[in-house]
Amino acid sequence: MILSLITGLELSKPTSFRLPGFSVIGHRGIGMNVLQSSDRRARGVKENSILSFNSAAKYPIDFIEFDVQVTKDDCPVIFHDDFIYSEENGIVNESRVTDLSLSEFLLYGPQKETEKIGKTLMRKSKEGKVLKWDVDLDDSLCTLQEAFEQVEQTLGFNIELKFDDQTVYEREFLVHILRSVLQVVSNYAKDRPVIFSSFQPDAAKLVRELQSTYPVFFLTDAGNEIHNDERRNSLEEAIQVCLEGGLQGIVSEVKGVFRNPAAISKIKESNLSLLTYGKLNNVGEAVYMQYVMGIDGVIVDFVEEIIESTTRMMIRPPPSSSPLPSPSKDDDVAITRPEFSQKEISFLLKLLSQLIQH
Repeated sequence: MILSLITGLELSKPTSFRLPGFSVIGHRGIGMNVLQSSDRRARGVKENSILSFNSAAKYPIDFIEFDVQVTKDDCPVIFHDDFIYSEENGIVNESRVTDLSLSEFLLYGPQKETEKIGKTLMRKSKEGKVLKWDVDLDDSLCTLQEAFEQVEQTLGFNIELKFDDQTVYEREFLVHILRSVLQVVSNYAKDRPVIFSSFQPDAAKLVRELQSTYPVFFLTDAGNEIHNDERRNSLEEAIQVCLEGGLQGIVSEVKGVFRNPAAISKIKESNLSLLTYGKLNNVGEAVYMQYVMGIDGVIVDFVEEIIESTTRMMIRPPPSSSPLPSPSKDDDVAITRPEFSQKEISFLLKLLSQLIQH
């Protein structure tokens, strides 16, 4: 029995979970980095760092999302890409993150000890170029334990469990990796809200099997890319994964939801929560449309801008004849979902579907 393999983990007490209204979630902290972007916001703060997480915590958000992998000596670290790059004497070196020890991993980039100089940290772009990882505000690489210890305690963690898309994993290996992550969560999470998520369907189901304290969401790009594992190719398949594994929700690429809006009601009928991610979530109007549609939350890169634009769009002052007392000068006006007819919503969804297909 798997539980015997994680002796010592105190994660068996079921905890009720509900997303706090419509949630704006910071992607990799205050936002992901795009190295050659002309938008300075995409190169502002080093993603997946303590600095990025605490920068996001300055805004009224409930969660940040970040990526966790496990080093070869069983330490959960926070890093997105499967491979890490550096350059020495004009030669670019590539290492798989999970093939490094913790001490080797932490040698990349800025060092915590100011007198030390780390390896030049580089990154491969989508075009295949290996570029120096330049940002305005840099920070050292970090572990999951450090995030729990050093990030604002009220900020929830959406922990994405990272696995290589091209690798087929044995169950025993997944148990070993997940045990390393769960041990850190057990030791350091305290009262912090935590959500687990993964694109790897077996890992998502297994982390739910190993513990019942924290909700688990299945990540899917909902058909925007086609994978050998058919469970990853549609929202309908994602629903099935969740129902089979007793998972609590889905995190979908937003275009997949806009292309298949009928899936939203199926997800809700299955008693699942729905979050989205993707570039469209950096557009205030697209985020507001999801709020109207009843989606539970969005993962965004431009935290400050999306918080401002969605708050502005969602505020609905009470009419002058309202029997409700006026809000005090210290309170924001109550946020309520606008009431649209089903015909109006259908029209807006068809319009969005047309727009994102071009």
